[in-house]
Amino acid sequence: MKRRWLLAVLALPVPVTLLIPALLVAAFCKGQWAASWAGPSDPLFWLGAAAGLAGLALALWSAAAFARHGDGTPAPWDPPARFVVSGPYRFVRNPMILGVILVLLGEAALLRCPPLFVWFALFTLGNALYIPLVEEKGLERRFGASYRRYKQHVPRWMPRSVPWPPADERAPEKENG
Repeated sequence: MKRRWLLAVLALPVPVTLLIPALLVAAFCKGQWAASWAGPSDPLFWLGAAAGLAGLALALWSAAAFARHGDGTPAPWDPPARFVVSGPYRFVRNPMILGVILVLLGEAALLRCPPLFVWFALFTLGNALYIPLVEEKGLERRFGASYRRYKQHVPRWMPRSVPWPPADERAPEKENG
C-alpha cells in the first residue's frame, strides 16, 4: 500500500504544487515580475500562509481518510474500493482538491508571482469542470444511491459547518403511511 501511495503522490500533487509552480517562477517571476516573498507586514503573507497551511492540512487529512477507510489512493488509476464518508469528507465532497487549491493560492500569495495566480485559477477552473462532468458521474456509477444521497447533503467546495453523519450514524428515517 505504501508503494501505491508514493506513486500517487509523486504523480499528482508533487507536479501540481511543486514542479509546475517552480517552473513558472523560474520562467516568469524574475526581472520584470520579480518573485519577492511577501513579508509579515504584507497582508498577502498572512493570506498565503493561512491558505497554504490550511490546504496542506486538509490534503493530508483527506489522504489519511482515503488510506484508512477507502483501500485505494487518490489516483484515478487506483481509486478507493470503498466509499469514504469520514474525516473531511463529512464536511466537503472534494477536500483533497480543495486542499491543493488552497496550497496553490498560498504559494501565489507568498511569492507574489502573477503566473502562479494564473496557474491557481486554471487548476481551479479545470477541476470545477472535471469533477461534476467526469469524476462525479463515475462515483455515481460505482457507488449508486449512497453517493447520490451524499451529494445531496455534502457540498462540493464550501464545507458544511457541521459534519454530515454517515448512514449508520443517522437516526432511522420514519416511514410515511
